[in-house]
Amino acid sequence: MRYRVTHSTTYDYSSNVSLCHNVARLLVRNTRQQRCLSSALHIEPQPSSVNEWTDLFGNRQVNFSIEKPHNRLVVRATSEVELETGAALDMLFPVSWESAAEMMKTEKDTDTLEARLYLLRTDFTEAGPAVVEYAQSSFPAGRSLIEGVEDLMHRINRDFTYDPGFSTIATPLQDVIAHRRGVCQDFAHLAIACLRSMGLAARYVSGYIETLPPEGKEKLVGVDASHAWFSIYVPQRGWMDFDPTNARIPLDQHITTAWGRDYADVAPLKGVVYGGGKHRLGVAVNVERL
Repeated sequence: MRYRVTHSTTYDYSSNVSLCHNVARLLVRNTRQQRCLSSALHIEPQPSSVNEWTDLFGNRQVNFSIEKPHNRLVVRATSEVELETGAALDMLFPVSWESAAEMMKTEKDTDTLEARLYLLRTDFTEAGPAVVEYAQSSFPAGRSLIEGVEDLMHRINRDFTYDPGFSTIATPLQDVIAHRRGVCQDFAHLAIACLRSMGLAARYVSGYIETLPPEGKEKLVGVDASHAWFSIYVPQRGWMDFDPTNARIPLDQHITTAWGRDYADVAPLKGVVYGGGKHRLGVAVNVERL
């Protein structure tokens, strides 16, 4: 399956910005099931400097600076990507979650050592008592790792209401679990916190999902959005993605941009501006099947 993804971000400022420095993680990366065919970043006004590099997690990052007065910033990323519609990782992998957690401590292969980075708690995935209690219901003694993770995914989808007006990226995880409301970032962080509390390695995945219009209706341009889900490390097998917002295993409609320990590692666009006053933000995303 081949897609073109266009992600446009516009900042309109009430007064001039004299200088800004920014980091963008908007260019699609290559993965085991995904190949980036082309990518481009268009920035207005034209930056004085642009540099691209690969971060600790293998994500593509672009930093740029604009050193002249401006009251509008437009950042548009366009990528074409091809997804292999293969099967998910072996769903019948028989290892128990306890064995998987023990292997995370004892195995010395390169993949497991690298995955240990995703055992660490972060500000967005702090596992308080309520999170630990919620996690334990999906992982009774002897249950297979994949069955436990899939159960956790479905429970979050069933127990929590998708509510774009409830949370911001700064909303603590304990508020999300107390009110049983949130958005895709919250649900991904919750799942990751649960898994790490059980001694399992999990990472935050940022990207896009193709949305389909109602039958008989044309799809509107720009109505898609950034999406987030999580991935669990299966010892001796690799990483496997789960989408709790939609209760599905990502295969041929999820496009990965970046992954990290939590949202802070993969924020699409962040930076520092001097001046500008108040601002108005506009974001438009379009996922077009080619």
